[in-house]
Amino acid sequence: KQVSPPPQLPLGKKFLGIDMEGVLTGAEGKVEGNVIKGVPASPGQITATARVLHGPEDFDQLQPGDILVASITTPAWTPLFAMASAVVTDIGGPLSHGSIVAREYGIPAILGTGSATKLVQSGQKIAVDGAAGTVTLLDKS
Repeated sequence: KQVSPPPQLPLGKKFLGIDMEGVLTGAEGKVEGNVIKGVPASPGQITATARVLHGPEDFDQLQPGDILVASITTPAWTPLFAMASAVVTDIGGPLSHGSIVAREYGIPAILGTGSATKLVQSGQKIAVDGAAGTVTLLDKS
């Protein structure tokens, strides 16, 4: 069954600086060339070094200004948002923990990529566009 988005959030419009088309059409989890598409969760653009963290045992690896890449974040991850320049996760959406905390900290966030932790390497330069929901892989670490 095809479901149409509600008229309050028409496609092509932005809400809180986020392109709602990707959120409403399920455009997350796609990879095209060197671009990973996810759910736009917090607007902003940044190019920086990625740090892939798999759990609390990796928390000490994040350096100030790194882009935090993880499968998912929980409240235990909240202190890391103060150091991160952006957040990218495999799982999540506009109302998940990572997106809410990223908006509170004013940093870009893309969630629901499905594969960022597999495709991004720690130390790799990536560009994050939180409004468009894209992660661009710029080089290998």
